[in-house]
Amino acid sequence: MAGLFAGFVTFSLGLFWLIGMDFFPTVDAGQLRLHVRCPAGTRLEETERRLADIEDVIRQTIPAGEIDTVIDNLGLPQGGVNFAFSDASLVTSADGEILIALKPVHASTTAYAEKLRTILGKRFPDLTVFFQPADIVSQILNFGLAAPIDVQVVGRDPRNVGIAEDLVRRIAAIPGAADVRLQQVPRYPEFDVDVDRWMARQIGFTESNVAQSMLVSLSGTAQANPNYWLNVQTGVNYPVIVQTPQYRIDSVDALATTPIAVPGQPRPQLLTNLASIRRNVAPGVISHYNVQPVLDVLAACDRADLWSVSSAVERIVDEVRPTLPRGTFITIRGQAETMRSSFTALAGGMVLAVVLVYLLMAVNFQSWLDPLIILMALPGAMAGVLWMLLVTQTNISIPALMGAIMCVGVATSNSILVVQFANEQREEEELDAHDAALAAGTTRLRPVIMTALAMILGMLPMSLGLGEGGEQNAPLGRVVIGGLTLATFATLLFVPVVYSVLRRKQAVTEIPPELRA
Repeated sequence: MAGLFAGFVTFSLGLFWLIGMDFFPTVDAGQLRLHVRCPAGTRLEETERRLADIEDVIRQTIPAGEIDTVIDNLGLPQGGVNFAFSDASLVTSADGEILIALKPVHASTTAYAEKLRTILGKRFPDLTVFFQPADIVSQILNFGLAAPIDVQVVGRDPRNVGIAEDLVRRIAAIPGAADVRLQQVPRYPEFDVDVDRWMARQIGFTESNVAQSMLVSLSGTAQANPNYWLNVQTGVNYPVIVQTPQYRIDSVDALATTPIAVPGQPRPQLLTNLASIRRNVAPGVISHYNVQPVLDVLAACDRADLWSVSSAVERIVDEVRPTLPRGTFITIRGQAETMRSSFTALAGGMVLAVVLVYLLMAVNFQSWLDPLIILMALPGAMAGVLWMLLVTQTNISIPALMGAIMCVGVATSNSILVVQFANEQREEEELDAHDAALAAGTTRLRPVIMTALAMILGMLPMSLGLGEGGEQNAPLGRVVIGGLTLATFATLLFVPVVYSVLRRKQAVTEIPPELRA
């Protein structure tokens, strides 16, 4: 029997490689945050039209009875505060977001996201469409990033853009990777104004005069010379801005006729007399991390666990690292990095907990062998945890690991009842190890089952994941149920067998009355 149980536990431990791992379970919050990026340089009016077409597709895909609100945000946010406290996904006029809130009774939000991802990819191949964390839980777990996996290419080498785009192509080919994109816009169209300094100097102008006049004309006096008008009746200040109407700058020729003026000089000059204008491309936004310029390759997971996708991303990054230019390096941030460190810490905490429990029991029992026999129930608990996760298709996560730690405590306490009673039988009734173990398993059957059954029934509602946010704690309940189920069988069947074998020749250690339970 002991051999069969040991083989079963060994086989069960192999299930670990068949179970996925996530940082925290996905919660169906009934919210979708769809980001749409049009081709670089798209005007705000055209972006609005494209988002209206996408909104029509959304309303055709999701039943009207399940949609609560649909809100569109287009272009750059107003003010630096919005930039500072957001993930800065809206970087140009070609960007837009559609926020979808579903009613309390709705189908799976994840299923709608997968369906929209497929339909929009076919209907709008020229657009970059991806989903971002919509609920507050996912946003907090990402620590302000726009995706669970963030591969950062850090450095100033111009070749970094090509490296980042190659990473996008390779990561997008990973099974389960979704919404893979480059956060920055590396090639945004622009006009370069090259001032002929010699010619400008001949007529009394400087490059600073040209830049100042263009700033006032195109962006308004609010940038360089803010001015306010106070309404004395209401006490409200109103900004007074002088600016060339945007509809007048509709061509390169119109831009070339921008007047360039110098204070104190009566005759302004046209821009075309002082500078040449040419088309060019430049980064639409430049991001920094620890002062260094950075390019972010973002990725999420679709019908795959975070651990498998991030492991595949790490393999790709390891292949790319030897080919990086001098001064460039790649780092992986986001939820995947936090998950690895948290899992390592929890696994270490679980091992430390078992060691401390063993040492505490060694002091109480005045023996090194009895605590070892007691801990023989823990392999059964771990096997039950893995089987329950596999059967319910639940990934390993932080709540699941917390449930495993709870199983260690309950399984140990039940096993203590059996071993302590067996020791008492050997001491008081002078039974041998076999008869004492049999008596302990029979007598302690009811309290062990009652303790485990109370915990199992208490965790049953949690394991079903009912109610809003129930998916978050469901793994904890399932792990406790599975772990305690097999741990109970191990406590009542396997622990007595181990006790009868290991205590066959050893005399029982007398436990002081003050240390007995």
